[in-house]
Amino acid sequence: MSFPDQLLKLAVEVAEEAARLIVERRRGQITVADTKSTITDVVTAVDRESEELIRARVLAARPDDSFLGEEGDDVNGTSGVRWVVDPIDGTVNYLYDLPTYAVSIAVEVDGETVAGVVVDAPKGEVFTATKGGGAFVDGKPIRVSGETELAKALVGTGFGYDPARRQVQAEVVQQLITKVRDIRRIGVGAIDLCYVACGRLDVVYERGLNPWDYGAGALIAAEAGAAVGGLNGAPVSPEMSIAATPALFDPFHDLIAAANPLRA
Repeated sequence: MSFPDQLLKLAVEVAEEAARLIVERRRGQITVADTKSTITDVVTAVDRESEELIRARVLAARPDDSFLGEEGDDVNGTSGVRWVVDPIDGTVNYLYDLPTYAVSIAVEVDGETVAGVVVDAPKGEVFTATKGGGAFVDGKPIRVSGETELAKALVGTGFGYDPARRQVQAEVVQQLITKVRDIRRIGVGAIDLCYVACGRLDVVYERGLNPWDYGAGALIAAEAGAAVGGLNGAPVSPEMSIAATPALFDPFHDLIAAANPLRA
């Protein structure tokens, strides 16, 4: 078993355990424990419990690794391996009991993502990939849709929490809506990327995703054949994340760039 496969095996085991935890906790009463960037950017106690579980399992197995999670303090290791974790991607969905939220774990070696898993917790779907090893859902290979016409593209996106940014994002959507098949807002960045990977969406784009949001999903999308990047040749980053079936990446990129999405 290759090193990325070893890392993926541990990542899947831990992500599935965390997914079971958050689904079980959702049967009780979920309340907001804290807020982050704005009053609508919420954290639940289960976000923290899930991250603590993942951190404990990973560092018990690999104590020299680094760890970057959305909710807790960073751990700086010495091995060159870093785990990038979103313990609940889609916390607002989780709070409202909307049945799409995920556990996302990416594993980097010397700064390059080599393994990733996204578990759609309510559905039980497990999306995985290793660098150069292809992408899978529940062990079955997946590929992007192959759509070639922008007018037929089903596009996914998300919105930030800052009102000024939301205003710009709404204006961008207004410019896009007549040029594509339709737009979906699922509320889970990692799932959006996995849906491009398996052809349920043709394009996704979003400004404001963090490394724990896109780390695993971007690898899964790329390994499924998607073109993945930011604006003007930049890599995926919090500034902009785009993943698309290859024939649509350039025309969609030009469309979104013309809409000037970085104004706020």
